[in-house]
Amino acid sequence: MRQEALKMVRKIRHRGPDWSGSYSNENCVLMHERLSIVDVEHGAQPLYDTKTNRVLAVNGEIYNHKELAKKLTKTHDWQTHSDCEVLLYLYDEFGSEFLNEIDGIFSFCLYDPKTEEYFIARDHIGIVPLYIGWDKNGATYVASEMKAIEAYCENLQEFPPGHYYRGSENKFVQWYKPAWTKNIPDEEVSLTVLRKALEDSVKKQLMCDVPYGVLISGGLDSSIIAAIAAKYSKK
Repeated sequence: MRQEALKMVRKIRHRGPDWSGSYSNENCVLMHERLSIVDVEHGAQPLYDTKTNRVLAVNGEIYNHKELAKKLTKTHDWQTHSDCEVLLYLYDEFGSEFLNEIDGIFSFCLYDPKTEEYFIARDHIGIVPLYIGWDKNGATYVASEMKAIEAYCENLQEFPPGHYYRGSENKFVQWYKPAWTKNIPDEEVSLTVLRKALEDSVKKQLMCDVPYGVLISGGLDSSIIAAIAAKYSKK
């Protein structure tokens, strides 16, 4: 199984040139190609919970990871300063309910070797790509790009945004249920509120331990984003 997984991950190695990590036992293989953004030196994946032995592979950025860590009530053995490690401990304390607390973009697979249970989830509107499939024997495959697993799966589909999938249940469960999906009442636009929301959004996405830049298309939108990024990068 591990050798086949290595073949799969080679097809998407371009997604993470900084580190190749893996976990495997007789029932599960997790492979991760890392693009270092936060905790460059120590944030390699998969991530491990030393107390529960759970393993986590994440593609994403958790903007409010520091605030989420403050909600934990147990003592945890932190291994890194990665923004993603907090997901292990949130799952330990709150189960799937923690997904609604995340401010960020993500797709991840969390595996518990004690129960052989896996928990897969994708962010609210599907910003981070994720695909899922099953082979003729019922084994489950997930990957950030379809080409990594298409040769092995009889059934293959995009993982639905705002859902999670638990191995013991074998079904997708919608966790993201916004109140505004059916009706958005017309209101007068508040430019002050709009500006603050835009600045807050750009500011939180500057969370990184490496240099960053902005690609400008020539239009007004990207120029505004670049100006906001420049404003907060000086601080």
